[in-house]
Amino acid sequence: MYTKIIDFSKYSSIKIGQPTEVLMIEKGDAIPDDRYLIGGANNLLVSPAPPPLMMLSKDFAYFNEENGMLEIGAATPTGRMVSYAKKHDIAGFEFCAKLPGTLGGMLAMNAGVKSYEIFNILHSIQINEEWIEKDEIAYGYRFAKLNGIATAARFEMKKGYSQELLEELLHLRNNQPSDPSAGSAFKNPPGDAAGRLIEAVGLKGYRKGDMAWSEIHANFLVNLRGGKYEDAVYLLELAKKKVFEKFGIRLQEEIKRL
Repeated sequence: MYTKIIDFSKYSSIKIGQPTEVLMIEKGDAIPDDRYLIGGANNLLVSPAPPPLMMLSKDFAYFNEENGMLEIGAATPTGRMVSYAKKHDIAGFEFCAKLPGTLGGMLAMNAGVKSYEIFNILHSIQINEEWIEKDEIAYGYRFAKLNGIATAARFEMKKGYSQELLEELLHLRNNQPSDPSAGSAFKNPPGDAAGRLIEAVGLKGYRKGDMAWSEIHANFLVNLRGGKYEDAVYLLELAKKKVFEKFGIRLQEEIKRL
């Protein structure tokens, strides 16, 4: 266990934050219960006063095959998962391409693309050192109740990696902006799209300081180089207020505020 200074204005995908001390957890360490676990910081909005933070070290970035199961450490970047699946002809991980972050982050929010989600291919998760099968965990659309710290996950190995599927799924995300963002700001309400609702209340392209609702996809809160936490929060609250006033729908944040 050791500490590391991480500058979230460079490390987080939305490029907001400041240099912050983060506790790095190594294999064999007792994991504290008074710190917030972060991974790739791809759906995080770090405030000027975040809670105490921790992160799994590279000890938790690994692959291990045994008895038809693929075990992956929670600190493994999603890009490495796709590369491994391609190299070993394993099906099911194609949707992880260009999904930023680590396996741990994917598990915590049941990340995915369209109908492809990590829980669809999951067998079990190691939570607080205990293996728990998927069916014992409450999960749904962009949601999983892990009740602890996930350090690894197991998947049943199936042959048949598909480059065609990977490219098809990448094509679905061609409408996403290239400016720094934290991915989708809000979950899609049942039967609707958060981006459509934000656009319908006139906020597509709307700007506060150097933060804006993207002109490419209205559900992406983008940093136009130099954006501040306060401006990001203002835009999130404004979108929730306007969408509720016009449609009676309460948007749920997919971004995690720290």
